[in-house]
Amino acid sequence: MSSISLHGRQYSLPTRPTVVICIDGCDPEYITRGIADGVCPTIADFHQRGHGGVADCVMPSFTNPNNVSIVTGVSPAVHGIGGNYYLDRDTGREIMVTDATLLRGETLLGLMSQADVPTAAITAKDKLRRILGHNLRGICFSSEKAADCAETEHGIADVETLVGRPAPDMYSGDLSLYVLDAGLALLRQGRARLLYLSLSDYVQHKHAPGTPESDAFLAAVDQRLRAFVDEGAVVGCVADHGMSSKSDADGRPNVIFLQDELERQFGAGSARVICPIADPFVRHHGALGSFVRVYARDASTIEAMMRASAALPGVFEVYGGAQAAALLGLPLDREADFVVVSEENFVLGSRDAEHDLSTVGDHPLRSHGGFSEQRVPFLLSHPLKPDYAARAAADGLRNFDIFDFALNGVMDR
Repeated sequence: MSSISLHGRQYSLPTRPTVVICIDGCDPEYITRGIADGVCPTIADFHQRGHGGVADCVMPSFTNPNNVSIVTGVSPAVHGIGGNYYLDRDTGREIMVTDATLLRGETLLGLMSQADVPTAAITAKDKLRRILGHNLRGICFSSEKAADCAETEHGIADVETLVGRPAPDMYSGDLSLYVLDAGLALLRQGRARLLYLSLSDYVQHKHAPGTPESDAFLAAVDQRLRAFVDEGAVVGCVADHGMSSKSDADGRPNVIFLQDELERQFGAGSARVICPIADPFVRHHGALGSFVRVYARDASTIEAMMRASAALPGVFEVYGGAQAAALLGLPLDREADFVVVSEENFVLGSRDAEHDLSTVGDHPLRSHGGFSEQRVPFLLSHPLKPDYAARAAADGLRNFDIFDFALNGVMDR
């Protein structure tokens, strides 16, 4: 076997170590500023000698749908996961997505491991681990829970010894660097030939491009990219989403509490607003993003609620459920009555009382979820074959094309 097939694509089995890295929350501006300021010489070299461009992530521009798209090569309409958090219409329960229950089909990582390719998936956040590890016969763990790894569940034990330091704090840049250091150690030991490394966006939620904190983090990531290349790996980098400021000139969050607004007009309990950005990392964003799903108690009010939502200052688009599924590539059977997308510098919440803004008050709010965070870096360490270079030049890339490019599209240096 020289390749595997998944969702209509053929992926060559890696003939050399291949590392794909999702730099969570890495807006292209971080890269542009980093290159201009000399912060990331390895990434600058990718632009010169390999490929440096941009792509679109999937909507909503959140962690789960994009990471799953990256490892499946398709949109949420196919793989089934459209957010980090959702409402189960059948039971009325609100559920955080922390496993592969909603996943439709296989992942590239699982199929590669079943084809006897030594495969590893390492993620900063444990919420992703069970999804990325679906049917994976290899190594899969998170730096968040690195101290608790066991051979039976994670394919590896004693990760802290592997990396050479204790598991990091979940609210730190080191949560991401730990992922990279663990992947580098596995590569050097010959324990993985195909690696997917998914980082955390803690730094990007707190620090804008060009600030000392973001520069220091990007420089540390860049040093590790060089180490992977020096070990002979093909390296591909994308992001799951970008990042935008969501505050006014005085640093106060621009928040639309949509459920409060709808209940003022249509009555208490008339609608339920679900924030699909919600995850256990509340200090990143306070569960405030630029995309929400709305469920009406009375179907006859949906059109009026959509008009009322569209009239609110800071709202960019409102789509009915079927329209959202068709336009954004989302699973229709799991869509809400309608969805609301905010303008670039606004976020959407449900009720004011349900969001603790004290958890994000140490810095002006930065978040994601909308169209304004859809552009992401698309980087390859090696030059592209002519047909892949032509595809990249056509400016139609998606972040979930990265494995295709890394496994099929690069030339030897």
